Amino acid sequence: MERERANLPRNMIENSMFEEEPDVVDLTFPALDPDEVAYEPRSSRLLVRGLGENDMDEDEEDCESSARLLGMSFMNRSSAHRSNSSPYTRQAPPRSCSRPSARTMVVCVLFLVIVASMTMVLYFLPGCTFTKTGCRKENKTTPIEPPFPWSQFRLPHSIRPLSYDLTLNPDLDNMNFTGSTVIKMVVLHNTKRIVLHSANLNISKATFKVGWEGVCVCLQIRSLFQQQIALNFSEELKAGQYCVLTLDYSANLSHTYDGFYNSSYTDKDGNKRVLAATQFEPLSARKAFPCFDEPAFKATFLIKINRKPDYMTLSNMPKAKTTPLNNGLVQDEFEMTSVNMSTYLVAFIVGNFTPVSKNVSEILVSVYSVPEKKEHTDYALDAASKLLDFYNDFFEINFPLKKLDLIAIPDFLAGAMENWGLITFRETSLLVGKQSSPLEKQVVASVIAHELAHQWFGNLVTMSWWNDLWLNEGFATYMQYMSLSKPCVCSQGNLFLAVRFRALDKDALNSSHAVSTAVNSPEQVEEMFDSVSYEKGASILLMLNASLSGDQQFRKGIIQYLKQFSGLNTDTNDLWNSLTQIEVSTQHQNVSEMMSSWTSQKGFPLVTVSRKGDQVTLTQEHFLLTSDNATHTSSLWNIPVTYVSDNCSLAPECRQLFTLKTKSGKTQSINLVKWLKLNYRNTGFYIVHYGDDGWAALRDALANDVSVLTHEDRASLIHNIFALSRLGRVSFRHVLNLLNYISNETETSPVTEALLQLNKIYQLLDKRQEYSLTYILHHFGSLMDKQTWEEQESVSKQELRSALLETACGLDDENCTQQAKALFKQYVDSNATSRIPGDLQQVVFNVAAQSAEDWPTLLNLYGHATYDAEKRKMLRGLASTQDARKIVWILKAGLKGNLIQTQELPLVISTVCKGFAGYLFAWDFIQENWDRLIEKFPVGSFAIQTIINSATSQFSTQAHLDQVQGFFSSLKERGSQMRSVQEALETIRLNKRWMEKNLRTLQKWL
Repeated sequence: MERERANLPRNMIENSMFEEEPDVVDLTFPALDPDEVAYEPRSSRLLVRGLGENDMDEDEEDCESSARLLGMSFMNRSSAHRSNSSPYTRQAPPRSCSRPSARTMVVCVLFLVIVASMTMVLYFLPGCTFTKTGCRKENKTTPIEPPFPWSQFRLPHSIRPLSYDLTLNPDLDNMNFTGSTVIKMVVLHNTKRIVLHSANLNISKATFKVGWEGVCVCLQIRSLFQQQIALNFSEELKAGQYCVLTLDYSANLSHTYDGFYNSSYTDKDGNKRVLAATQFEPLSARKAFPCFDEPAFKATFLIKINRKPDYMTLSNMPKAKTTPLNNGLVQDEFEMTSVNMSTYLVAFIVGNFTPVSKNVSEILVSVYSVPEKKEHTDYALDAASKLLDFYNDFFEINFPLKKLDLIAIPDFLAGAMENWGLITFRETSLLVGKQSSPLEKQVVASVIAHELAHQWFGNLVTMSWWNDLWLNEGFATYMQYMSLSKPCVCSQGNLFLAVRFRALDKDALNSSHAVSTAVNSPEQVEEMFDSVSYEKGASILLMLNASLSGDQQFRKGIIQYLKQFSGLNTDTNDLWNSLTQIEVSTQHQNVSEMMSSWTSQKGFPLVTVSRKGDQVTLTQEHFLLTSDNATHTSSLWNIPVTYVSDNCSLAPECRQLFTLKTKSGKTQSINLVKWLKLNYRNTGFYIVHYGDDGWAALRDALANDVSVLTHEDRASLIHNIFALSRLGRVSFRHVLNLLNYISNETETSPVTEALLQLNKIYQLLDKRQEYSLTYILHHFGSLMDKQTWEEQESVSKQELRSALLETACGLDDENCTQQAKALFKQYVDSNATSRIPGDLQQVVFNVAAQSAEDWPTLLNLYGHATYDAEKRKMLRGLASTQDARKIVWILKAGLKGNLIQTQELPLVISTVCKGFAGYLFAWDFIQENWDRLIEKFPVGSFAIQTIINSATSQFSTQAHLDQVQGFFSSLKERGSQMRSVQEALETIRLNKRWMEKNLRTLQKWL
């Protein structure tokens, strides 16, 4: 790092335009990589304000003269001394020596002194070196640059921005933009520097003044490769002073999915339409305007956008006015934000969109789409309206802005983004047709619920730094599922239970991280957007809520948290302290003591149950999957252990609570019970091992009566025993014995969890050309045969049917594949007017894609589909083909981004990897195209995490482990240090160990 800084050029300007506080402001433009030099805008090389040879007004001449005082006159002086010849001629020595006279001696000494002096002057002139013959040659040595004045990843806190005035001029014809940013700020601590963020912006002009009415001086800025720019002053800015920084700049619209980026789509008439949209979270506001781009630097924003008359614009606030400009453009000015916002929540969009709107509690709620998809916006508007009312009431704080826009963007990488007042979505996350299935509608409602929850958790109260991202995402995830369970909104089905299981699976790895963990680089920031921040964060909130006395205690605590810190930034302790202040059960000393063990250390506990007579002993240890069986850590958790027994097991009143804080603890005496089931309804974030006798008793109970436990508890037992098998605590024979009851199962969540676990194993076996068809079809065949192929209204039943039939057809069950082929033929023959039930579309398209005849038909349907949820299912079907040439084609098409949008490439790769024919092609494709992938998706981003996990999670041999390790090690700064890489290597080792241990049993039983 220091070596790169040393090569930066140095330019210093002294300005004497402040009478009271003369400043020296040092500005240098970003150091460029060699490959970038050819494309460097000329203006970025100019010495002062980017003016160089251009005409200057009087103020600019003052700035230029300041520069000359320091550097230019010196440069002129050096050029005056340039010489093309030696200053003297050496004479041939005489043949004999004679004693020189005194006069001669004096003259010679004087001459030598003069020559030496001239030589020294010429030698030390900047920009010159000398050859042996005395001729000047140009000095190409780079001046030594002092270190950048700030060495940390995070900005100093000596300056706080108060407001931004942004003017943007996007040019959608040439895909670039210019901008002007005026930042008003206050000095919090005496300082000689201002450091802020700027990335990929060519700053052409910079001015600064102290006080709102102070004298404006021109600046030079110094830049650093880690996206920071600095202004240095000769005298300190004093605490309490106000100042204004104005920056003019230009940039290209981004061709990736962050910053201010360009996008396009093809309308129903085949015309290409262009638009520009923003995605600033986490670190990309700096790519659209210079700013203090960290969550804690909240400010107000006034945004103006110049556009062509045939476009429209949107931003966080309502439009205040539209003004015609002399150049044929119009300027849309938006109201200044009525709240202080973090930069990552700023948003603006230029394009052509059509809204549907309604007023909800004096707030204008609108859903925007491209014009031809307007008919797919009604459900989203209805769901958003209901959820807004619900959150206003639940939090007892009304949504603080005048309007709430939800917009479906045709080309958008994330599922959605919670920009305050202008929430952006993928089309598949917001748009549903009038005849969409309840399951499809639930997905849309779920995403809307998550993003609306952010308007309070994240926007109104924001984490101070990305290490506490879970305060945003964990809360929004928790509220998303909690709100959907309300009858006035939507039926939540089994989604939350399933995501809690997946969070446990991820957190069991040694490569996991604490919920709140140190973040010190852009890649680490990106990697925080994972299942630990989202699903584990939500899971521990559910556990806390379930452990508090009274069903309103948790709500009271979070209302207090929101009101106490409204408009501010917080950390995890602030939340626990707010919840502790609310009266809680005497069983807890305080919430902070209980919950810090869940946020400050990675992983979760394994609770082991042992019984001797009527005495029950509970023991905890870290549930840690490692390839060497080493699970020895000193981690302890404060666990609210819940349990039920055969005496009373279904109703909430049956639940007993025991707090386990130490390594082991004894519960109160339990008499005359045949079995215990811990973690009632799986509300706790831990796994339970019952020992051989305990598992046998639970297995027998389920064999006698499936309904003896809640469906959440039955699914929990299935998940836990598979996890214990992976840990090596139970044999796989025990897993299969428990699953013997499954043919009598009537609910969705136990069946879908069992199928998911078995499909993982089947895919591992399939990659080794081992087969396990008989077991799955034998044990689940009766359930598969009971499924119908007509419309089904129940969300839960749709989930069950979809899982069963996708598995059946994936295993080539003849009855399933014939039904799917018949539905596809009917769909094609009717010119796509005959509807396939939404929950059956995926299985039908998957089956069609296995046919050489139907795959091109499906591709054609995909190209013409307008309903996005259906189109995405077609894409998954196309990617499930086992034809090698088609696999290669679809991978390349996803990277190219024409027919298949590049935003869908992670989905394409994950689908291809599930098949026997595709997983090695996908791995080769990733290795060959890694640099292009990280151009599209940032290193560490969720998209890259998905790609790595999909491509490697089914490897189970030493050869593949060596390949993966070798490839990622070679990447160095291009991805070798990612947490997802460590997770991939760990998973392969675990797969290898598990297969070596269980393959013989699997071959016999499956």
